[in-house]
Amino acid sequence: MITSRERVLKALNHEQTDRPPMFVTLTPQVAAKLSKALHLPYEEPLDSLLSTRISHTKLLTYLGNDCVGIAACAPASKPTITDENGIITNEWGMKFRNAGLYNEFYSFPLANAETESDIQSYSFFKADDPSRFTSAVQTIKEYGNEYAVVADLETTLFETSWYLTGLEKFLMDMMLEPEYLNPLLDKVMEINLYTGKELIKSGADMIWAGDDFGSQSSMMMDPDLWREIFKPRMKYMFEEFRKVNSNIKIAWHSCGSILPIIPDFIEIGLDVLNPLQPMASGMDSLFLKNEYGKDLSFFGAICVQDLLPNKTPSEIKSEVKRRADILGKNGGYIIAPAHNIQDDTSVENVLALFEAVKEISN
Repeated sequence: MITSRERVLKALNHEQTDRPPMFVTLTPQVAAKLSKALHLPYEEPLDSLLSTRISHTKLLTYLGNDCVGIAACAPASKPTITDENGIITNEWGMKFRNAGLYNEFYSFPLANAETESDIQSYSFFKADDPSRFTSAVQTIKEYGNEYAVVADLETTLFETSWYLTGLEKFLMDMMLEPEYLNPLLDKVMEINLYTGKELIKSGADMIWAGDDFGSQSSMMMDPDLWREIFKPRMKYMFEEFRKVNSNIKIAWHSCGSILPIIPDFIEIGLDVLNPLQPMASGMDSLFLKNEYGKDLSFFGAICVQDLLPNKTPSEIKSEVKRRADILGKNGGYIIAPAHNIQDDTSVENVLALFEAVKEISN
């Protein structure tokens, strides 16, 4: 009997498996609805910038996930705090306000950054605080033999940086090149590179890095600007990850339409592309499999914008199986929603996704 971990590793090595593996992530609201419907205890999200990717593990493995997520959590010395006005501050100093489904940005700690000294004087947390990795180690100990361990490092460069400065400022400054820009990117890279290497050392099978470079219709920036600013740093990080474990699988998450830079991803050593946003321009599963399937595995492609919230369970099952037929041919596919499943999706439709995968037999 093949284990979930074996299924994932075979798929990522482009080998045919009994069925494609799956890795679903949920918003807390959906996890609460499912837990109630299935009469299971609700698991509170972990204290991490990436909490939706690493929480509700018991529920999700019960339903059929083949992967478990790990990430660094807030260090004990700098936990997430909420003040008397409801303003949430995380370990990076980013401030949020609870908006119901998600926390929305309230203010950006480096909104006025202009010089290198603005970055040098900023109080970053200690990346090497062991308490950041306690949850990851526990998860691997509990699940690592049976399930594939996915170390989540999304918001690797671009997103963490603009979370600190604000998006409009950062996009403008990528072209204006003020003094602070490269020191900030290098500091963010230093912290996230250390984090990723520690998660790999702890026993991860795949590291899932990423930044959203695409909008629904096109890239958010000129591809040549991306090649100048981000590609060299990504290449360096990939090389450093492989120094820790030469067999580590590297996935990159970028929502939206990112067709111009997919060949660049392959050039710098990417193994797995995520999330293949189905409604983004040009991100067609058949095209991507035919064009890049020899070089890349795929992870995602199940639509959370229309399919899961709006279609019937029968329609969902049919579409999931269709995507699996396309992307899972000769291995190379992890079935997953193209984002966390949102609260507009019914329990019945979430369960249809899991049932569809269980019904697939290669």
